[in-house]
Amino acid sequence: MANAPGIPDHFHRKVPDGDERERLVCGSCGFIHYENPRIIAGAVVEHEGKVLLCRRAIYPQKGRWTIPAGFMETGETPEEGAMREAYEEATARIRIRDLLAVYSITHISQVHMMYRATLAAPEFSPGIESLEVGLFAWDEIPWDELAFPSVHWVLKHFREAEGRSDFAPFTNPVP
Repeated sequence: MANAPGIPDHFHRKVPDGDERERLVCGSCGFIHYENPRIIAGAVVEHEGKVLLCRRAIYPQKGRWTIPAGFMETGETPEEGAMREAYEEATARIRIRDLLAVYSITHISQVHMMYRATLAAPEFSPGIESLEVGLFAWDEIPWDELAFPSVHWVLKHFREAEGRSDFAPFTNPVP
């Protein structure tokens, strides 16, 4: 079987000495290529009782609605990643309030860190990754058009935590 894109053919799966897991190991020099989960950072952004949603302009799930979220970049904190994603997707400047949820999605090797946030200013518009953005009251959220299961989960948890400062972040495994 061919290696993933970007992994040279001279890497082979084996259990390296002193390890317990199969890894990609270079057949020439023994270098180990670790395949670790990716971290997603995002925020449920609230303004005047409404939630900011973005209609995706990119795949996967192009044309469907999501919260501003995406892969963290090297050298940033999860909070910085959530703020950057809000700007990239909705040109929104946000203030992070607190950690809302952490989801471990093992079947796709992702960890999602989701925050509660507010708009720093009421200005926003579609960013480079969005077709449109808008503020939605709870009963206006296009539930059948949400892009990912994690968007459903985090909106549900946002609603459960609404108005509470005494909650512990949701850290349950994926249902």
